[in-house]
Amino acid sequence: MPVYNGAATLDEALDSVVAQTMSDYEIVVVNDGSTDATATLLAARQDPRMRLLSSSHVGLLQALNLGLAACRAPFVARLDADDVCRPQRLERQVSLMQQQPDVGVCGTQVEAFPAGDVATGFDIYVQWQNALLTHNDICREIFIESPIAHPSAMLRRHEMVALGGYQERGWAEDYDLWLRYHAAGRHFAKVAEPLVRWREHGARATRTDSRYSVENFLRAKAHYLSCGPLNSRDGLLVWGAGQTGRRLSKHLSRAGHQPDVFIDIAPKRIGSTLRGVPIVGTEQLMSCWQSYNRPLLLAAVASRGARALIREHLARVGLLEGDDFLCVA
Repeated sequence: MPVYNGAATLDEALDSVVAQTMSDYEIVVVNDGSTDATATLLAARQDPRMRLLSSSHVGLLQALNLGLAACRAPFVARLDADDVCRPQRLERQVSLMQQQPDVGVCGTQVEAFPAGDVATGFDIYVQWQNALLTHNDICREIFIESPIAHPSAMLRRHEMVALGGYQERGWAEDYDLWLRYHAAGRHFAKVAEPLVRWREHGARATRTDSRYSVENFLRAKAHYLSCGPLNSRDGLLVWGAGQTGRRLSKHLSRAGHQPDVFIDIAPKRIGSTLRGVPIVGTEQLMSCWQSYNRPLLLAAVASRGARALIREHLARVGLLEGDDFLCVA
C-alpha cells in the first residue's frame, strides 16, 4: 500500500486489512513523503504484521516498486490507501491462486463507493469490469480498457519481479502491467465477488494524472498491439474512421503499422481517404480481407452498442475474435 497524504482514509483502509479472515500475511506500507498526518497515523499502529517504509516524495510508480522490493511472501496483494477490503478478500484470492497455479494475476469484482459520488461513467466502467471473470473474458477485452481494478489485484511475486515490476512508459502503470502479462502469455482470473470497495472521488489519479488520459491509453494499446498481435501480419484493417480509429491509427503508424484500409458505415466517409488510406463500406470488407494472406482487423469504435453489432457482423462473415480481429477502444 503506497500512501501520499492519505490521512483522511488511511485508517479505514488499514482496518479493513487487519480484519481479514486470513491471518498469515504482512502489510507493507510505503509512506511516499506525506506532509499531512499520515506518518502519525502509521506510527500509532501496533500490529506486528505491518512494515513501514518511508521515503521522500517519489511518486506512485516508484513507491509501488519500493513496496514490491520489500515484499517477502509468494503472493502480493495491492490496495490503495483510500480503498477498502472485504474480510474474505485475501483468503478467497490465495485459495484461487493455490488451486490454479497457472494464474499470474487474480483480481476481484469491485464495488464503487460512496454511492452519491459515483459518476455514471465510472459506474458503467465498474459494471463492464465486473463482468470480466475468466481468462478468456479478460483477454478478449484487454485492448478496450484496463480489465482489472489495480487495488483488487493479487500477483505472484516472482513472476512480477521477472516481468520488471512497474515501469514508467508514459501511460498508466497498472494497465501497462496487465498488457505485459498478456504479452507474456500469463493467465488471468477474477474472484466473482465484490471483495474490494473502490472509492470514487475527484482527486483519483485517473482524473488528475495525464498518464491516464485517453491519448496515453491509446499509445499503450498501439505499443502492445505492434509488438504482439500485429507481428507477422501482412495486412491491417481498421473498422472505424471516426475519432477512435483516427487516433489509434496515428499511434499504430508511428509504430510502423499503418492501416491498409479503413472500414466504416458513415456514407459521408465511404469513398474518401484518411491519411491517404482508403475508407470502404462493410460490403467491401471481405474482398479487402481476402487480398491478404494473414491480416488482422481492429474494431476501433468506442461505443459499446456499436461494438456488439460489429462483433455480430464479423462473426457472420466467419471472422474469429482473438485470431482474425480484436476490439480496441
